[in-house]
Amino acid sequence: MRATRFPALDGLRAVGALAVITTHVGFHSGASLSGPFAGILARLDVGVAIFFAISGFLLYRPHAVAWFEETPPPTTRRYLRNRALRILPALWMAVAAAALLIPHKTDVTWATYVEQAMLTQIYFQGAAADGLTQMWSLATEAAFYLCLPLLARVLVGREPPNRRNIRRCLAVICGLILLGPVWMATVNVTGHPQAGLWLPGYAGWFAVGMGLALWQVARTNGGLAPTALDPLARVPGTIWTIALGLLVLAATPLAGPYSLAASTPGQAFVKNLLYTVIATCILLPAVEPTQQVSRVLGGRVGRVAGDISYGVFAYHLIVLGLVERISGYRLFSGHVVLLLVPTVLVSAAVAAASYYGLERPIMRRGRRDKSYDVSPTTGDSKASAQPNNTAP
Repeated sequence: MRATRFPALDGLRAVGALAVITTHVGFHSGASLSGPFAGILARLDVGVAIFFAISGFLLYRPHAVAWFEETPPPTTRRYLRNRALRILPALWMAVAAAALLIPHKTDVTWATYVEQAMLTQIYFQGAAADGLTQMWSLATEAAFYLCLPLLARVLVGREPPNRRNIRRCLAVICGLILLGPVWMATVNVTGHPQAGLWLPGYAGWFAVGMGLALWQVARTNGGLAPTALDPLARVPGTIWTIALGLLVLAATPLAGPYSLAASTPGQAFVKNLLYTVIATCILLPAVEPTQQVSRVLGGRVGRVAGDISYGVFAYHLIVLGLVERISGYRLFSGHVVLLLVPTVLVSAAVAAASYYGLERPIMRRGRRDKSYDVSPTTGDSKASAQPNNTAP
């Protein structure tokens, strides 16, 4: 199976990481709870939805390609090995750094850090370890990694990819998109907040990436006639403006409180669905990118930013905590930019050192191929073929 690159996804991964950092800085500075930009800062956790959609696209697409080309799908053993090589080194380094550098609460024990290292913390009650609270989303993504091979097999089935079967797959994916909002609303009704961190609540965010992967492969192979998505993909400015408008809508009380306080079932439903649509709007122009989009998001800067984005995600709360301790908490009260700039710069430096000094060598050694392209992207059909590696 010929692997291709989607260079614009590099830049989008960096955008998602920056959004996640900004929303956490907003909460730490207090600006996400009050002030003129509180709503937008609080809703920049939509970066997680962007990450999940990219993962859904990149990880499901090889299965869709194999279906259309009538070739064997990716082997589960190799796929899981590559996933482990990609996420575990930085995860374990972050867990060790948090345990050593960030003062922990009295109810945080060694077992807490073991759960974080095993990505099982979302299934247990207990205090979260400071510096690692963002890792709930990585635990949810790991659950998606485990489910994907079986889900892809169910979607593809044994029949050829004719239009009827393609529409059937898309219908199932649409069902997954609706599962997320319904699950989150139900969690709020039943009063089981821990279940709000589990995979079903975010199935729609992964599913939009999977749907776009199937759409892109089917369009490329003539399995689908032109759809309404085709012209939208060619006007990135328009669809990204729509995404911005939806983000502004999400910043209203329709999507619930800005804090971690419980929302109503309706607010949980609306927020999850809005984030699903926003992630779709953000991802679509990068799936069928114009030359300008490829140049802006997929250039050298974008590629490096995409390479280190996972490390930025993994380390930024540790960096944020250290910056606050060293400089003094009062200095940053209400000042987002003062806290954001050093956090982003130091996190990027730490992530670069981790990627080039630790993560990439481990991936190359683990795959036993020093020439392997370990950047977390695949690319567009005009790029040269390279081995496929994917998100986060």
